[in-house]
Amino acid sequence: MSISLSSPSVDTPDGFEARLQRRNVLQQSALSTVPSNAVHKPHGAIPNTPLAASTVSFILGGLFSPALLLFTLGALDILPRPCYQLGFFAAAWAGFHWLEFAVTAGWNLEKCSTDSFLLENGAPYHIANTVAILEYILTLYFKPSLKSYPYISVIGIAMTLVGQTLRSTAMIHASTNFSHSVAFRKLETHQLVTDGIYAWFRHPSYAGFFYWALGTQLVLQNPISFVGFTIVTWRFFYFRTRAEERALVKFFGDDYVDYRKRVGVMIPFIP
Repeated sequence: MSISLSSPSVDTPDGFEARLQRRNVLQQSALSTVPSNAVHKPHGAIPNTPLAASTVSFILGGLFSPALLLFTLGALDILPRPCYQLGFFAAAWAGFHWLEFAVTAGWNLEKCSTDSFLLENGAPYHIANTVAILEYILTLYFKPSLKSYPYISVIGIAMTLVGQTLRSTAMIHASTNFSHSVAFRKLETHQLVTDGIYAWFRHPSYAGFFYWALGTQLVLQNPISFVGFTIVTWRFFYFRTRAEERALVKFFGDDYVDYRKRVGVMIPFIP
């Protein structure tokens, strides 16, 4: 989420370079994972310590590396070809969660904590990914021919990479204005970001995750999970953007209304 004051003060950064400078000022310590604002205090079960952060990163890296190797060997036909599908999915999943923390730590340290990994998104999120893996394995076992359409997986790979790039770029460009949770209280440092990627997408981080999630299911060629992911993620972002934009209009009035008229969400059927 990116928000701003209608009239930036001398303490409010204006432009990407200024946001980077403010980020450098706010960095307390290279190893700090304690948000500077109590609003962003972590609520998850993972301890908010550098040790926990490094351990989670190690585990995610331990999954990403063999998954990437599995993808590569499968794509080169050194291993059975379907291996590249599951390998890519696992690498994309691990890479996504690591990047959420890494980008927050690098460009938004005042909000960084172990919650930034987004590993505690709730049971439905993990159930959905588990169902996707089970659908893939069961279909591959009983009807492997249904996984033999490489062009579908190629489209999924491209969609996943574009979605990840879009989301990470949005987080970097918004810098300290980005938040993993919707802000319903305006802070003095908030700024409406309308340049860069935000000139093309009103909510680029949401659009990025939407296409990332659907892309992973195209890679796996999971028709059931693809439909399920589409419905669930669309519904989530529809209601989230409605709630967030009501707050933004309340905060900034015509400034945000004009921006909303110019730039779309770029998720189908979300105005």
